[in-house]
Amino acid sequence: MTVGYLNLVLHAHLPFVRHPDDADPLEEDWLYEAITETYLPLLNIMERLESEQVPFPISIVLSPTLLNMLDDDLLQTRYLRRLERLIELAEKEVERTKKEAPEFLNVAKMYLDLFKKSLYLYCDKYNKNIIQGFKGLQDRGQIEIITCAATHGYLPLMVQKEAIQAQIRQGIKTYERFFGKKPSGIWLPECGYNSQIDQILATEEIKYTFIDTHCLLHASPRPKYGVHAPIYSPSGVAYFGRDIETSRQVWSAKEGYPGDFDYREFYRDIGYDLDYNYIRPYLHSTGIRKMTGIKYYRITGKTNYKEIYNPVWGRDKAAIHADNFISNRQKQLKYLSMVMGTNTYRKPPIINAPYDAELFGHWWYEGPQFLEFLFKKIHFDQNEVKLTTPSRYLEQFPKLQIAQPSEGSWGHEGFHEVWLNGTNDWIYPYLHKATEEMIQLSKQQNPSYLKQRALNQAARELLLAQSSDWAFIMKTGTMVDYAIRRTKTHLNHFADINKMIRKDHIDEVVLSKYEKENNLFPEMDYHIYQCM
Repeated sequence: MTVGYLNLVLHAHLPFVRHPDDADPLEEDWLYEAITETYLPLLNIMERLESEQVPFPISIVLSPTLLNMLDDDLLQTRYLRRLERLIELAEKEVERTKKEAPEFLNVAKMYLDLFKKSLYLYCDKYNKNIIQGFKGLQDRGQIEIITCAATHGYLPLMVQKEAIQAQIRQGIKTYERFFGKKPSGIWLPECGYNSQIDQILATEEIKYTFIDTHCLLHASPRPKYGVHAPIYSPSGVAYFGRDIETSRQVWSAKEGYPGDFDYREFYRDIGYDLDYNYIRPYLHSTGIRKMTGIKYYRITGKTNYKEIYNPVWGRDKAAIHADNFISNRQKQLKYLSMVMGTNTYRKPPIINAPYDAELFGHWWYEGPQFLEFLFKKIHFDQNEVKLTTPSRYLEQFPKLQIAQPSEGSWGHEGFHEVWLNGTNDWIYPYLHKATEEMIQLSKQQNPSYLKQRALNQAARELLLAQSSDWAFIMKTGTMVDYAIRRTKTHLNHFADINKMIRKDHIDEVVLSKYEKENNLFPEMDYHIYQCM
């Protein structure tokens, strides 16, 4: 008998890192690694489960920037070239380890199989557009795809309502272009929430979203069931709160599954380990060492000494952890079902477990195997925990408590501090000023075709400058120069276009250059900055 529900959410997002004028941009590797190590493996296991008639109703967020990159001809071509070079390197590694280091041979063969399978899936099965794979799963009722704000902009720090509105509207428009219908739900970037966002979600007919634990626990009035039942805000939007226990089991560096000593070590890569002259053709064009994706060691322990990775041990441990995960959810839901009200008012508890999709496969190599084992164990080995999606849960249990969520976010201290601190606070006056300018530009009456192009490109540049990824990178201290450069570049582009429009003299050569560099959102309509 079902005692409760598990709502598993995979948030797939990458910032827009397309650089057509750079033949070998390091940052594009973020996309290519995610395709090979996360998106293709996830599609592969889900379609295998479908063929085996194992249900896996989960939610997947495909952010608008990610969708535009996956759909881009240039990036598709570059990814294919990268994959072919990885196959070449893996073939060399099989021959090298066979002769010089046979203890690594099985792992080398594992990577060669992975890359060849990726090539088959990417080219032959999906014709270089894996979005169709996810769309097919949604169309067949297997998964629910959710949208996100246009460029993952951090909404609570946008002081103008029009800025929040534009991010949400463009996210919806992009979803409609790829999936042929309106989204039911949206992912709030970084789970950043305030009451102004709630009003806009309701206006844009979004049915549900997700907030961090404390934002729901501190709602007013306090939710009767904590984070284990969604609430409706007074505007009618449903809010699902993150469950801390499930997050800790997967995310925690100390307690989480991915840190197990039998799993593959992420940070030991042959791009850094092997002889420079041998590995040089597969490094960056400047010659600097970088990750290749081929890693031969397991975590082993908190030591610099690492033992060789054993794929069988890793797979077996993924099965053990999947069993542990579902066993803990059974205990958790049994307890919750006993304390959540009388028979008259009883509501089955729901555990909301959102994770970054890239954790599964990229950071945690065995993550997709863990998910496959988990789905099978839920289906075959028990009947108490049932997978669901937000839409299914709301359709089944439409009566919810009404409460106003509390403002906040995920991250340090839970109240915007990651995205507003001494490392990145300088960006916001410029973003607010550019937004004011864009709001005024959006009021242009009957612009010429050329001016429409300029207005739309101005909107793109502003949205890109607002990406929360840049502020996050500045805070974490990784690739800071790149994040600063991206913020300044988009703001400068916006300023150039704004000046052209104000002077009523559009330099088409300059505009075309900007359109080529940042070609996302072909459906862009600058009117998204006008209040309804």
